[in-house]
Amino acid sequence: MTTELVLLPLGVVAGALTQRVTGVGFALVCAPLLVLVAGPFEGVVLSNLLGLTVSIVVFVTLWRDTEWRKALLLVVPALATIPLGAWVAHNVPPAQLMVIIGLTVIVALSAVVLSDRARVLRGTGGAVAAGGASGFMNVTAGVGGPAIVLYAVSTAWEHRKFVATFQFYSIFVNLASLAAKGGLPHVAPAALIVSFVALAVGLAGGELLSRRVDHEIARRLAIGLALAGAVFTVVKGLLAW
Repeated sequence: MTTELVLLPLGVVAGALTQRVTGVGFALVCAPLLVLVAGPFEGVVLSNLLGLTVSIVVFVTLWRDTEWRKALLLVVPALATIPLGAWVAHNVPPAQLMVIIGLTVIVALSAVVLSDRARVLRGTGGAVAAGGASGFMNVTAGVGGPAIVLYAVSTAWEHRKFVATFQFYSIFVNLASLAAKGGLPHVAPAALIVSFVALAVGLAGGELLSRRVDHEIARRLAIGLALAGAVFTVVKGLLAW
């Protein structure tokens, strides 16, 4: 446990910093260490709790940039598909499901990056599709960000407004995920304290770094993280096949 508690804050700091600068990526960066410390179930629940906290803090600092109509168009379908995703996760072989989901996101995200003609997630329909897919993917594969990034790229969403709106979205998705899993994580108090201290450090560092990182660079980092999340989903599915 001592070794894990040394590594844990490094992962949480990196995850919080990444989320503040790019808007996404907290769970992708730190979830593996959280699972190592708390186990596969409680580790994901702890990731949801910390992710919720990160989203609230970032949202409070950027709420004026939130695009409320887009936020609701993403949140409502996500909340609608979370129960379906939970049912599928319990009744469909998860390995095959993760591979299909991950490959779909990789192909779609690569297409929109390489060609303007492939930017199909536009307008109201695009937001609803992205939100629904993200909520479904968050429950079934633990990766909800790539679908929203896909929508952001398709619509050339201004990065600062995307970051603010995504935090609003993430608050509801993480709350729903915690509710679906029975509430707060059951972990050692030491791990919880270390996690929240590291979270504060990462958010403070991310706030400073976000003022120095160009928005276009941050947007590209978000796309890279989305692709990495999709690849991680495919690999996880293949290993469990």
